[in-house]
Amino acid sequence: MNDIEKYISANEGLKLKPYKCTAGKLTIGYGRNLDDRGISEDEALIMLKNDIALCQYELNRTLDFYVALPDNVKTVLIDMCFNLGISGLLKFKNMLSAIKEGNYQKAGSELMNSAYAGQVPNRAHRNKQLLTST
Repeated sequence: MNDIEKYISANEGLKLKPYKCTAGKLTIGYGRNLDDRGISEDEALIMLKNDIALCQYELNRTLDFYVALPDNVKTVLIDMCFNLGISGLLKFKNMLSAIKEGNYQKAGSELMNSAYAGQVPNRAHRNKQLLTST
């Protein structure tokens, strides 16, 4: 950190989760006013890349078969992990079992036979198409 960064960071403090500042504005980081300023597209892309990397780490750590999967199947699992969190994704036991067996048609059917498919139908359909294109 340069001198001005050190000075401002000391005055603002670091908060890694959103909070309301003394003016009642939603704030994060070193005093970033999300209500008035938001984030830039570049910042959003950095956050997306970090979140995808975290999903990949969690999938590698949790699913012993993940590393050997085709890229399109990995994409679906990353997308679902991103959307639902790893704990939410792990509730798709039948779909994950079918993926582990290499039965991607069955995995797609199991995906569509879920509350998730009713909640985010377009996303679920795209993921099913990606799964079954293997």
